[in-house]
Amino acid sequence: MAFFLQKGGLANRFRCSYQQKTEGSLAVPSRAFHVELGDREKALLAKDPSLRRFKSYKKSVWRLKRIGDVLTIVVVAGCCYEIYVKAVMREETRNQAKAASGSE
Repeated sequence: MAFFLQKGGLANRFRCSYQQKTEGSLAVPSRAFHVELGDREKALLAKDPSLRRFKSYKKSVWRLKRIGDVLTIVVVAGCCYEIYVKAVMREETRNQAKAASGSE
């Protein structure tokens, strides 16, 4: 793996872009200083009572996931059953064809 990284041009591009980022980041710190939120940001983050009915609650989301899981299992089981029935029917027709051709 290290051989490919040393020889490949793609690795050189990544390395060059990383070096450019680190050189530029020396002038500007990568983490910004904490700034207190303004009135507009606080208003946007505040809970809105008119939107309460649209909020998904944990219990209802859990129940919906459970229903989806059960439906998925039922569909997969049905598909497996159909495949099994078709295979059994095909085997029976082969056995009947062998018996019919062998008795004649």
